[in-house]
This record gives sequence, C-alpha cells and structure tokens, in this order.
Amino acid sequence: METGASDYSSFGDHRVLAPPGVLPQQADQLDPSPPPVGGEALIEVERLNLDAASHRQLREEQGGDVERMRRRVLGIVRERGKMHNPVTGSGGMLIGTVREVGEDRTDLAPGDRIATLVSLTLTPLALRDDLSGWTGTEQIPARGHAILFETAPFARLPDDLSDAVALALFDVAGAAAQVARLAPGRRAALVLGAGGKSGLLSMFAARGRAERVLGLVPDGGEADTLRRLGFDEIVTADATDPIGSLEAATIAFGRSNGGVADLVVSCVNVAGAEAAAILLAEEGGTICFFSMATSFTAAALTAEGLGKDVTMVIGSGYVPGHAETALDLVRSEPALRAALEERFGS
Repeated sequence: METGASDYSSFGDHRVLAPPGVLPQQADQLDPSPPPVGGEALIEVERLNLDAASHRQLREEQGGDVERMRRRVLGIVRERGKMHNPVTGSGGMLIGTVREVGEDRTDLAPGDRIATLVSLTLTPLALRDDLSGWTGTEQIPARGHAILFETAPFARLPDDLSDAVALALFDVAGAAAQVARLAPGRRAALVLGAGGKSGLLSMFAARGRAERVLGLVPDGGEADTLRRLGFDEIVTADATDPIGSLEAATIAFGRSNGGVADLVVSCVNVAGAEAAAILLAEEGGTICFFSMATSFTAAALTAEGLGKDVTMVIGSGYVPGHAETALDLVRSEPALRAALEERFGS
C-alpha cells in the first residue's frame, strides 16, 4: 500500500477502496495490503471469531455444509478485504500476533499477542489458506494478516485462559460492561437468549446488581444449564413469538407495570426478537439490544405502535475497560469460567 502522509487517517479511511468518502465499516471494499503506516499495526492472524448472527446465517445459507461455508467466508474476504457478512452486516473479531507496526505506533511491538476488540466489518483482512482446519464452529483457525487501526481498541491475550476461551470472551466482552452499567438498582433484569455467550455474561453481570435476574431461553437444555449455574428463574419460550414469550414469562415471573422486568437485555442471535423485548419491558424501563440480528427500525416502530415508553440502548461492543470487566467477571465466577471452558476448550 502506498500512502502519503497527507492521506493517512487514524480512523482508517485511507484504506477504503470503495465507495469514496466513507469510514471502513461502511465501505464495500478495503485495502488490507502491507506495510502498516502511521499508527497502524500488522497482525498475523491465528483465529477468527464470527459473531453469532453472522455464523448462524452462514450456516443456514449453506445448509450446514462446512466446505461451502469455507468457500463463502473466503469469497467475502477476497471480495471485500474484510469479513463483513453482506446479509447480517456483521463480522466478529480475531486474535493474532503483531508482526509489524507503523512508524508512529508505540503501544504495540512485534511479538505481542492480542485480541482485536473491534469488528471484522471494519478490519482490513487477507487470508492465505483454504480454512481446511475449520469445522464450522464460530471460531475459524486461519492464516493471514489484518490491519489494526490507530484508534481501534485491543487487549493482550491473558496467560490464564486458553486462546479459544479468551476469543469467545472478548467477542462479547461489551455485554458484561453494558449490563454492569445498566443493572444496578433494577427490580428485575431479564436476559433474552440467556444461554449464549453474551447471554451468560449478561446473567452473571446482572447478579448482585439487580434484585432479580431472569432468563429466557429457547429450549430445556439451555434452561438446565443455567439452573446448574445457579440461576433459578428461567423460562423456556421462543423470543420471536412476542405474545407467547410474554405469556410464558408472566406465568413464570409475574407482571408489573405493563411488563416483566425494568431491564431487558436481548442477546438473541436471530431476527424478529425486537417485539418480545419491548412487550417484556416495564413501562419506563430500559432495553439493551446486544445482538447484531436486531432491526433497530423494527424496534423503534414496534415501541411506537405499542405506545410503550421505554429507553432503547444499542449494545455497543465497546465500553471503556470492557475487556478487563469481562476478565474480572470470569476470574471471580468459577462456574462461568467452567462453562466457557467446557464449551470452547480449556
């Protein structure tokens, strides 16, 4: 990549190939070519983590055929210069080792092993293998390189967690920090999709902060898992069925002020769960949509149509100190740590 000093931008827009005038996340195509310039860092990629919504969509689109999933991911990265799912609009994140830094970078050095705490939808990426080691899970062993922009947050990989667990944790670290902000003083916090990665972190982050911690999951297996982790108030329902979810949650948890909880956190990785979250929220309550499957248009218009006065928060994956918050939570909660290690490998 040839970039003059006048072209460089700490936001990364000097790597946008098309269309002109947008930031990297909005771009159709990025330039991932070395060397890093200015405050950039070049990362030797070891593993990608697809976000839950993107992984589910790719798996369903390709009928669960892993070879077709490999070809699709490789095609997206080759065409776009980043892993930006054109259907869900989401990506994921990665771990790797710093190979080279730009002339203005001082906080990283070659050899540092890091997790990027920014979406793959704005991370210039090039892959050089066929992903043959990928078995179709959310985590993809991969060889290639990525560019970390000057403004992009990152975390050094911890010594006391496996790479797989650290990657899974950092992928949803923002959930723990968001809930830690929102839960204190709440009468009840209800997590939709409580059995997934972000759902688990949200449940544990809410415990001890909200008076009650409630969970909604799609099947009995996830309900049993949460009960083994010490959560007693769990209901099984389909979050894409708003009336059914409200009825089931009302029977299980009771109802107050037009809803079930004054804080609802939606971690559901499929589209169509916006209405349930709104119905389940109490009048004047707060909903945090921590899911890339969320349609914020649907959420806004549904709340309007129901005449529901709720505060709706976009669950950004970034909160200052969110990586440390998530690590502290896992280290202080042996049951959560054991669950993540069982699911992703110790």
